[in-house]
Amino acid sequence: MIESLLIANRGEIACRVIRTARKLGIRTVAVYSDADASALHVRQADEAVHIGPSPARESYLVGEKIIAAARASGAEAIHPGYGFLSENADFAQAVLDAGLVWVGPKPGSIRAMGLKDAAKKLMQDAGVPTTPGYLGDDQSPQRLKAEADAIGYPVLIKAVAGGGGKGMRKVDAAEDFADALASCQREASASFGNDVVLIEKYILSPRHIEVQVFGDSHGNAVHLFERDCSLQRRHQKVIEEAPAPGMDEATREAVCSAAVRAAQAVDYEGAGTIEFIADGSEGLRADRVWFMEMNTRLQVEHPVTEEITGVDLVEWQLRVASGEPLPKSQEELSIDGWAMEARLYAEDPATGFLPSTGRLDLLEFPDDALRIETGVEQGDAVSPFYDPMVAKLVSRGKDRDDAMLALADGLAGLRIWPVKTNAAFLLACLGDADFRSGAVHTGLIGDRGDTLTQAPPAGENEWQLAAMRLFSPTFDAGEAPLAGPWAKDFGFRLNAPAAIRMTIQQGSERRVMMLEQCVNATGFAAPADGGVLVWRDAQPFLFTPPRFDAGAAAAGSGAILSPMPGKIIAVEVTEGDTVAKGQKLLTLEAMKMEHTLTAPFDGTVAELSATPGAQVQVEALLARIEPAE
Repeated sequence: MIESLLIANRGEIACRVIRTARKLGIRTVAVYSDADASALHVRQADEAVHIGPSPARESYLVGEKIIAAARASGAEAIHPGYGFLSENADFAQAVLDAGLVWVGPKPGSIRAMGLKDAAKKLMQDAGVPTTPGYLGDDQSPQRLKAEADAIGYPVLIKAVAGGGGKGMRKVDAAEDFADALASCQREASASFGNDVVLIEKYILSPRHIEVQVFGDSHGNAVHLFERDCSLQRRHQKVIEEAPAPGMDEATREAVCSAAVRAAQAVDYEGAGTIEFIADGSEGLRADRVWFMEMNTRLQVEHPVTEEITGVDLVEWQLRVASGEPLPKSQEELSIDGWAMEARLYAEDPATGFLPSTGRLDLLEFPDDALRIETGVEQGDAVSPFYDPMVAKLVSRGKDRDDAMLALADGLAGLRIWPVKTNAAFLLACLGDADFRSGAVHTGLIGDRGDTLTQAPPAGENEWQLAAMRLFSPTFDAGEAPLAGPWAKDFGFRLNAPAAIRMTIQQGSERRVMMLEQCVNATGFAAPADGGVLVWRDAQPFLFTPPRFDAGAAAAGSGAILSPMPGKIIAVEVTEGDTVAKGQKLLTLEAMKMEHTLTAPFDGTVAELSATPGAQVQVEALLARIEPAE
């Protein structure tokens, strides 16, 4: 068995490999860039080596630095994780040439599957069904269009060196082909340095089915059944599951056996994934599932396979790389239960899924009902330099409904702030009627338009709960803090109204809340940013006292009103003073916090009724600013 291992990656996959290596008693070495100096994978490894500046092209993608780090640390082997250099045949060969153990397939196997056209020809020779299409040497626009016309529209143009959705265009009609081809070739050339394309028949109800395969150096090859990764957004996987819904035993046997033949065709060693595209218009059928490509590495979604088979795939990788035979034969492998994985990203669905970076001031995952694969902890930062994945949430159940419910409950229980995430989007996907029924296809999210990404507004319950928590930070949602003899006289005080009014704000909306009506509010709330966070359906809402420093005064007239009952502790101006927008006017103490009220625009203090030490009620006029001419 390997005794020391360098992980040539970062984030959650590095942490995942470290966990298994520690279980096997293997010493681990992490590598890190400037941005990752204090990252979780660095903290967890036995040793860590700095490999360069933050951009991946200057650190994680520089093979020479990785190999030098392995030599300097005394590491015996290199595990590439996924992404970065994991499918780089030249790097794999360089690792071997350096006298190190490569935890992955042989460089020749990587090369054989690296180009889509060559891989497709290889699969055809191995008897693996492939999608109808053209992958010839004649790349002239005239020949390519003629082939597309013969296949019949719609067709898909794909860069042979592509991946991640790049260098791919769907063409619906013959008159659109020329422009789509030129666009695809430009993108392929810029992204991969190779503008060669192939043409495939576009499947109208496509399902993405992939099979986990594993080979060793003793000639053994097995499959660990299939995964369904059909729920995608712009060719990026969103939620994966195993096994595939609607997969009967005959189709499973045909597809998985084809996957093993594919692995054997390239003398495969280690973990790999054979990806298929299926026409799901009439359910999954063996004669409508075709080879698409092979990923010669561990996959992001490998945990769902582990959950239904009870196999640690990273352990298998390390054992095979150490020269051991596969731990189990095909007959010893079986499916037990159902598993789902959701990819939690630091991104904002409401703004087109733009990445959201920054410090994770609050990061609380749900309880032990889910398996959490992450590379961050509370207090860590999401870097702008790398993939913005926060975590993978993996559920397991006795059947699909059970796993789906567990994943939905887990997503609803996430607490993350202030970094924005796609948690509410994931929960909305799980709630989609077609997804729930198993009628999922790769175009489902696109077909829904904005329905899955629109952030819902805060409801009445959230407003009530926020008001109670802002007034009483120790209030627990769902309890009855006013039960007993004082319930009738909620808010009782001498010479004051019995009911307490409180103005609070969420986004641009502002409301006056009657606290006596809020005691039945339920949900989860936590303090943050001078206010309170309330969650519903994985969506956080920040409520604060009214903020008059955002450019608009109360009532739109320059009136500065008290946002809540409190005490004036400082007044910074006098009547007649000239003030600038954002200038501090006075400070109000309420709910054991200080609240600064500022000028909404440039102007003059025309009226000032606030005095230090005075107790004021909600919406009491404290000052009035006249705008400058």
